[in-house]
Amino acid sequence: MSERIPLDLLDPAAVRKRARTVGVGALMVAAAFGGLLGLLAGRTAGLVTAAVFAVPLLLLAWSEARRRVWLEGHVLSVRAFGTRSVDLHTADQLDLLVTDMRGSRTVGLFVRGGGKAINLALAVYAGTGGREQGVFALRKLADVLAGRGDAPGLVFSELLVAQLRAEARGLAAADRPLYQLGSLAPAGRLAQKLNPDAISRFVSTLD
Repeated sequence: MSERIPLDLLDPAAVRKRARTVGVGALMVAAAFGGLLGLLAGRTAGLVTAAVFAVPLLLLAWSEARRRVWLEGHVLSVRAFGTRSVDLHTADQLDLLVTDMRGSRTVGLFVRGGGKAINLALAVYAGTGGREQGVFALRKLADVLAGRGDAPGLVFSELLVAQLRAEARGLAAADRPLYQLGSLAPAGRLAQKLNPDAISRFVSTLD
């Protein structure tokens, strides 16, 4: 049986704490809007409005608290309400996805295969620091991607190996490949995929 390697970028306790904060915020927003409309249009309208605001946000918070990502063999899986899995050896799409939110940039490996898609966060940066996947996780991912035997797999494998080398050298976050690639994405967009040719050219310049 293959070893299950956790790929949660943030500590589960921190994720649950953030989810509780989102849940409390959802209830406060729902109560405010529901109370306001209740005063204007009656109790029933207020309760309906509160539910409309609260339910989606509470479901989002619950999903965030339950979310776990792992690699087992060459299969990447994510669990929230259910479990989605993509075989990295047979995935028909590999992209680098950069999300920019509240001053933090997340660099993720976006994979699609078998009608399912997963965005695996590789690193999140704010200013000149951040949080990155661990050495063991990156090494396993690099090996699995190299095992595809195609150009996209090799490019991403070499990128992760270069990231490992940068960490081994003790380079600052700003001098590491994932940070540099994340910086290439224009500001002001919530999520964007980097051009594959640009990634290939960048990787070819790495030591």
